[in-house]
Amino acid sequence: MEKKEQFTSRWALLLATLGMAIGAGNIWRFPRLAGQYGGAFLIPWAIFLILWSIPLLMVEFSLGKETRKGPIGAFAAFLGKNYTWMGGFVCLCTSAIMFYYSVVTGWALKYFSAAALGNLAGANHQQFWESFIASGYQPILFHLLALGVAGVIIYRGIVNGIERANRILLPALFVLLVIGAARSLTLPNAAEGLNYFFGFHHANIFDYKMWLEALSQSAWSTGAGWGLVLTYAVYARQREDVTLNAFITGFGNNSASLFAGLAIIPAVFSLAPAIGRAPLDILQEGNEGLSFIFIPQLFEKLPGGQIMSALFFLALFFAALSSLIAMLELAARTFMDFGIRRQKSLPIVIIVTALLGIPSALSLKFFKNQDWVWGLGLIISGSFFAFGVIKNGVKRFREKFLVAESNDLRIGAWFDGVMKYLIPLEAAALLVWWFNREWDAQMWWNPLSPFSLGTCFFQWGILIAALILVNKLLYRWVTRQSV
Repeated sequence: MEKKEQFTSRWALLLATLGMAIGAGNIWRFPRLAGQYGGAFLIPWAIFLILWSIPLLMVEFSLGKETRKGPIGAFAAFLGKNYTWMGGFVCLCTSAIMFYYSVVTGWALKYFSAAALGNLAGANHQQFWESFIASGYQPILFHLLALGVAGVIIYRGIVNGIERANRILLPALFVLLVIGAARSLTLPNAAEGLNYFFGFHHANIFDYKMWLEALSQSAWSTGAGWGLVLTYAVYARQREDVTLNAFITGFGNNSASLFAGLAIIPAVFSLAPAIGRAPLDILQEGNEGLSFIFIPQLFEKLPGGQIMSALFFLALFFAALSSLIAMLELAARTFMDFGIRRQKSLPIVIIVTALLGIPSALSLKFFKNQDWVWGLGLIISGSFFAFGVIKNGVKRFREKFLVAESNDLRIGAWFDGVMKYLIPLEAAALLVWWFNREWDAQMWWNPLSPFSLGTCFFQWGILIAALILVNKLLYRWVTRQSV
């Protein structure tokens, strides 16, 4: 049996959880939403950090530390045999995201190399992006390269791999974001963008759409309910703090988002007139359009723009890579809970991810379908964690895990109401709103329509039915001695 691995210190664990939380969404989605609503968006975004993300992060920290197993094993230990399949859903939902997230990491790597080599200078950025995506082999190649980098890190284990990598990636990422923010704020008319970012303008604080967008951003950006923090908590020290670590992870993630906003929004307001576009038009482009078409186009107007583009895409790559590492570790941990050693588990995970990532590398339509289905699936994953706490008794859970002597911060009864009432209500509101906002009304029933109810129910249904079918088998596997 392998020696049980552990993070060497509290800060090593925190760097890993921060690396998990701070991903591509902080850099390309948060500035877009802040650009759509202005400073008013920051209020609900901060509120939902407390009313969704941090409570679920505390639950994940607690279950991982208590059970010392990944999501399937944790749900089996916490809820019993009949609910093991819920942990399977959490695990496979996040794994489905991993299959296309490695493609995003590859995009960032490609653009970093292109910017560093000067290939973006003077390019038609729309054509450059479309040519890259349509080439077929290039997205696959960079998907595999990104996956290979993450795989080498995971293979080396917790201390020599994940811990050492995040000691480099996280500080470097924050330095890059600070450099980007400092440069952005020195641009002409940057104050206009700064005022928009933190000021109240056209947005209505009572606009329910803004509140639901903020809840979505908090839920997806922090990684709460994904099972990733749970996985890292498996390797936490016995007396590791649960509550304060969750708060540091949540606020650290939001801090990175603010720096990303400071790096992008003032720069857009300053440089947009040079390319004949309105700042808000650029900020409301989709994630890929903002990051891969307009950002390099804007930076090209700066002295030293090649360096700024390279730094931006390096930051995007570091953010995506640190999150991809966490996803790969979750999948590997699952196989380890089945009794398969890391050195055998990881090749399985890498090969499966390499193959199942190819469709998203080849087709943006397929990529966006998977993002739609499994992004919403994460809301269900978060609901399963809340269900587990409610079923076991919210007060009992809080008293056992959240007021323990090892915690620097003791959690009061507010947690009970949030977990028992607010999180289920928030989850239901999110699902109803996203279904009504994005679905294809003409083809809502069609499982082959990319943004339909049918495609969500079809893919979720297949997964849940299969998991329920093998539920007893999963329970037997994860209740054996893991490695």
